Formats: sequence, C-alpha cells, structure tokens
Amino acid sequence: MTVEPVSIPLYKVMLIGDGSVGKTSLARQFCEHKFEESRILTIGVDFQIKKVELPDGWVKLSIWDVAGQPWFQVVRESFYRGSAAAALVFDLSSHETFDHLDGWLQEIRQVVPQVKIMVVGNKKDLEHQSHPNIGAFFQKETSVPYVETSAKTGEGVDEMFTLLAKLASGRILPPVEKTGQV
Repeated sequence: MTVEPVSIPLYKVMLIGDGSVGKTSLARQFCEHKFEESRILTIGVDFQIKKVELPDGWVKLSIWDVAGQPWFQVVRESFYRGSAAAALVFDLSSHETFDHLDGWLQEIRQVVPQVKIMVVGNKKDLEHQSHPNIGAFFQKETSVPYVETSAKTGEGVDEMFTLLAKLASGRILPPVEKTGQV
C-alpha cells in the first residue's frame, strides 16, 4: 500500500477534439468507471478531478473536457489557459475526426504554445478505418505519444490518463515512443 502525501500537485489537462469522439465518455470511464451509450452534447466545458498514482508519487489531474463543436471555439480558447497537457482525441471509425487533429493542435498551441500533447484514437471497440494521414501528422509531431482506447470497454483508458499525468507533470519529456497502432 502506498502512502499518499498531504499535498498533491494538481495539473490541468485538456481533452480536445471533434464533437462525439468520446471525450466525455473517456473522462467518465476513468473517473467513475461508467459508460453511457447515449450522451448529451457537452456545452462549453465539463471537468473532473482525479488522483493518479505514478511510480514516484501521486498527482491530481483536473480533467477539462471541452465541447468540440465549431460554435464553441470562442469559449474554448479561454479554457485552455494554464493547461499542462492535452489529449487530442479522434474516433478510430472516422477519417474526418483524425483529419481535424492539426486544427485542434493549432488551436490549443495559439493559447498555450508549450502544452504537451498526446494523441488518442478512441472507440477501439468499433470497426477501424485506416487513417492515411496519420504518418504525416506524426512525422511533423515526432514527440507525440499515441494510444488507442475504448471508453465503452475501458481498454487503454487508465493507461491513457497515466500517460497524460506523466506528460503534465514533466515525468515524460520529448521524445517519447508512440504506443499502439492505427
């Protein structure tokens, strides 16, 4: 049993990506071990806090799940301030959501230029589509870790948030190896 320190560092992390890629479901699966088949649209932002145990101690993540619809862009940018790391989430069953990752990366880096990034292919439980542009994305962003998850089954979710905690706390510094395959 690990003893938790009295003061645990808190890191703000963002889940960003198109609407309906599963950002809210990932956060709920991680924090509450729940999955809901139908979800209502996130309006603005939703956030949760959860402690994560890393090999060298505990951290708290303030997990900000921001609405992915284009009309929320104006408010989204104000939520990015103070972020230590961000997960760019796309739907493995949708080419379009992957193709939008560059735009998401540019959007958050305009507000937080030094934010640490990871890429998450969600909905691993569904039939995958090949993503022909993934090589080009990772060629430009060579130090970006990649994981695949299923918010529905929970596969890869704890690993994703542990990696996000390591990125946010500086326990992983670029370059890092990518995990998973598309």
